[in-house]
Amino acid sequence: MAKVMVLGAGGFGISLAMLCYDKGHQVTVWSHRLEEATRLQTEREQAKLLPGIKIPQEIVFTNSMESAKEAELVIMAVPSFAVRQTARLLKETIGKTTIVACVAKGLEQGTFYDFSTVISQEMPNHPNVILSGPSHAEEVSRGMATTVVAASKDREAAMKVQDWLMNLNFRVYVNDDVIGVELGGALKNIIAVASGIADGAGVGDNAKAALMTRGITEIARLGVAMGGHQETFAGLSGIGDLIVTCTSMHSRNRRFGKLVGQGVPVQQALEQVGMVVEGYSCTKAAYELSQKMGVEMPITVQTYQILYEGKSISAALRDLMGRPKKNERECTWVIS
Repeated sequence: MAKVMVLGAGGFGISLAMLCYDKGHQVTVWSHRLEEATRLQTEREQAKLLPGIKIPQEIVFTNSMESAKEAELVIMAVPSFAVRQTARLLKETIGKTTIVACVAKGLEQGTFYDFSTVISQEMPNHPNVILSGPSHAEEVSRGMATTVVAASKDREAAMKVQDWLMNLNFRVYVNDDVIGVELGGALKNIIAVASGIADGAGVGDNAKAALMTRGITEIARLGVAMGGHQETFAGLSGIGDLIVTCTSMHSRNRRFGKLVGQGVPVQQALEQVGMVVEGYSCTKAAYELSQKMGVEMPITVQTYQILYEGKSISAALRDLMGRPKKNERECTWVIS
């Protein structure tokens, strides 16, 4: 049994807390909002995000970071924009041997850093692990079969996280390609938004299949340019996460894109989803990064232009379909 602290009381944070509890761990969940921690401690349900899921009484909710002093594992389940700020709060109380596992998916705005780098900058003496893959909270919380990957430069830390979390319903692989795993998990949200736009605009199944297939190609192209390994993008954090996020009713990125495809203004669509849409901010970050790196990412470019420049969906589709002739096998996942 380990002492586990989960930072973030959203759907995935609660799901992982319950997973850890089922494994026999002692679990504390932190929320940055005192009123949320108090409500969850009393009501034992995250009604908005996980309706009907009852949280065991033994899971403790708090607004204090003090429990991090004794935790063997801290799971950061906060939105991408809050990773650095949360890491700064955590480093004031975290125990000397504590492993930090992060489930946020995205790139830090402005710096384009992956979150393993962000955490390492704030807490250089603590091993950190990235947990990624097709894992919607709605299903994890119900004990439905899920498989993910734990990526770290510290293999021992990744294997400890594997041991602490893995059960018959939650299978965990390890991987040392941290940047590949992170970029796969972050950039697939862009393609999920694009797929949602395709659904909303009614462009058809053929087009959506092409978006997903060519989408993983450009994700991997940027990932390899950043130092990731090709095979990672064919794995759980690449094509696996892409498939579930582009097709699932649980995907907030797809729901957001679908609203945009139906003609709802971007800001209004963000409000209607009612949760953080990581693909919206990641589209901008990936667009700027691809321009800086000189990596061709046509779907990302068109999605950026729709979301940030008001380009019409019909014009974006025309520009994608009208690109110069290509050979599919030539330099598919590398820079040409």
